[in-house]
Amino acid sequence: MPEAWLRGPIDGVDAFLQPAAHALVQAREDLAVAGEGVSTEHLWLRPNGAASLGYHLRHVAGSLDRLLTYARGAQLDARQQAALGLETGPGNPSEGVRQLVDQARTAIDAALAQIRDTRREELLEPRAVGRKALPSTVLGLLFHAAEHTTRHVGQAITTARIVAGGTT
Repeated sequence: MPEAWLRGPIDGVDAFLQPAAHALVQAREDLAVAGEGVSTEHLWLRPNGAASLGYHLRHVAGSLDRLLTYARGAQLDARQQAALGLETGPGNPSEGVRQLVDQARTAIDAALAQIRDTRREELLEPRAVGRKALPSTVLGLLFHAAEHTTRHVGQAITTARIVAGGTT
């Protein structure tokens, strides 16, 4: 099957947002191999100081949630602030690889739903990002959410191969 961007339009997604939606669909599909061959004990290994597979998977879910919040014109709540600080470690109790992959997929599904609900006339509306209220737009945030997700999914796949000993 060709990559998502070569399969034609995604139903319910405005033409201007097709590239972001295609990137998210591809990332969701690529997550299928992100945890193959990785045990829970290897999930938080940091090969040569690089970020762990667990971090990349948790960060996909968390960063999408945060970026989509800003795209809606809201600021982060206490739950989101707390989750940000928990992305780098296993937590207690520690989730397994499949749980973290499922959380990332759920976040991608939410992003795709928000993209479907975004009207073209909203795309250039200004949005403030973070405590410093850095300037962006709805379009900028949705595009960044997609490219940021693809970057971390790719890193997750590479890290999984390294910690699994190249067997995935």
